[in-house]
Amino acid sequence: MPEPVLHEDRLDYTPVARSVTLARRRTARIVTELGHPALAGDAALVVSELMTNALLHGSLRGRLIRVQITLTKSALRIEVSDPRGERLPCPRIAGDADQFGRGLLLVGALADSWGVVPRTVGKTVYAEWDLTGRSDLPMGARK
Repeated sequence: MPEPVLHEDRLDYTPVARSVTLARRRTARIVTELGHPALAGDAALVVSELMTNALLHGSLRGRLIRVQITLTKSALRIEVSDPRGERLPCPRIAGDADQFGRGLLLVGALADSWGVVPRTVGKTVYAEWDLTGRSDLPMGARK
């Protein structure tokens, strides 16, 4: 049985560069409001990386990119969905002179787990943080 969702937020963005900044700021604010200020910076950076990837590699003209933030008692999950299911993210090793290519390595370093889920149209890339045993949980949510 799936764990009950305590909070869910989702917003669709147009595939333009400004949307990355808007999604990053919104994520930081929401994660802080949900009682996890210590994760707000990491979550915002992860959204920024996933949104940038969706914009560069997963967007189609006239199709939106969705960011969803889900909180359960034991996890914070961020999902970025785009319409290009045939273009799956693939971590790579960037050279010293490469300007791009480190985003998914950063996502993997900041989140406890990440992955890709195919959709009927497109894909969802997610990052998740395990909240069990974290000291930054609100007092009422601690075990």
